[in-house]
Amino acid sequence: MLRDELIEGIRSRKAKVGVIGLGYVGLPLVLRFGEERFTVIGFDIDPVKVSKLNAGESYIHHIESSRLQTLLKQGQFEATSDFNRLSEADCIIICVPTPLTAKKDPDLQYIETTADAVCKTLRKGQLVSLESTTYPGTTEEILLEKFRTTGLEVGKDYFLVFSPEREDPGNPKFSTRTIPKVVGGVTEHCLEVGKVLYNSVIDRVVPVSSTRAAELVKLLENIYRSVNIALVNELKLLGDRMGIDIWEVIDAASTKPFGFTPFYPGPGLGGHCIPIDPFYLSWKAKEYDFSTRFIQLAGEINTAMPHHVVEKVGEALNARSRAIRGSKILILGVAYKKDVDDVRESPALEIMKLLKERGAELVYSDPYIPRMHKMREYDFSYMSSVPLNEDSLRSCDLVVITTDHTNVDYQLVVDHSRIVVDTRNATRRVTRGMEKVVRA
Repeated sequence: MLRDELIEGIRSRKAKVGVIGLGYVGLPLVLRFGEERFTVIGFDIDPVKVSKLNAGESYIHHIESSRLQTLLKQGQFEATSDFNRLSEADCIIICVPTPLTAKKDPDLQYIETTADAVCKTLRKGQLVSLESTTYPGTTEEILLEKFRTTGLEVGKDYFLVFSPEREDPGNPKFSTRTIPKVVGGVTEHCLEVGKVLYNSVIDRVVPVSSTRAAELVKLLENIYRSVNIALVNELKLLGDRMGIDIWEVIDAASTKPFGFTPFYPGPGLGGHCIPIDPFYLSWKAKEYDFSTRFIQLAGEINTAMPHHVVEKVGEALNARSRAIRGSKILILGVAYKKDVDDVRESPALEIMKLLKERGAELVYSDPYIPRMHKMREYDFSYMSSVPLNEDSLRSCDLVVITTDHTNVDYQLVVDHSRIVVDTRNATRRVTRGMEKVVRA
């Protein structure tokens, strides 16, 4: 049987793995499979990225180039933009972006395009795994439907699973290998092959009954975070009016040894999952005549946080007889979270956009983002990071801490700034000058 042949190929490491999308999800998978003696082909539409990877150069901060170079020397990895070579892979893993449209609807163009490419070369004995975050039903409604046109039978001729990515860039406690892997198959045979594939590189695999269940698992994980972050963001706004420090409250509540998990407020949500995933489920729920009011409310609160930060900036400047218009403002940290080189959906971008619309002169400093690039909704590609020193701080009317990188000297920031608006409680250990700090 093709199933048994593929399983044996995976277990013997003779099966070749193809990873589509060589970003923050796909590249760690390439390394994990390669380090377990699989031969891996990486596929990406970006020729610059492909060229760098083939030269052994990692473009992601927390991924060491030496790991790539080892696989290249051993002949276990190559990157390509030739999607006709998908036929060479026995196991194909799809890790492409799933953003939102301007109207906050799912944008599945990358999954659609990738599914079409796989469909052109799909052959007997292949496994296809979708890892991109999406709404329940995507694997069956898009991939399975497209693959039916080949005349191949799922679960017999080829195998189709969904396994949500759980990467947390920059997290030193968990790696691709140690984060449990959820897998759901279209059929029992699909699930069996999917479990064997991921068991070969991941410490623990968690099977679920269907691809739809697996798709909802990822949404639940991130909606859980979104809702709880929205809760503390709303309490931060209330605490601000009541004169209560929400950070002190969270620290005290965290001493309860049961029934409480701390979440922390901030300038908004960022990253490739949490700001996006709730909208995927809300959109799909409408098909069932169901309104996800709780989830939508959380989204509204989190989306409004950059506006709150800008209002605090305005108040801080007004207290010193200045306006936002004409003021020089330094944005400290543009990555979506600390210690990563990723700006996707970063709340700092929306804050910069709002401040620019109000007439501010902007500069930014981020040790992980030396230069900005153009994005779908924002274009700050003309900006480069300025050094964070006495001169750059003193030249600005106000500093907004939007990302709390651990390698920043916040005492230096406070000492040499006129005003600091801190959205991350990054100045909590500063010992002097706190009269210049405004928490937002």
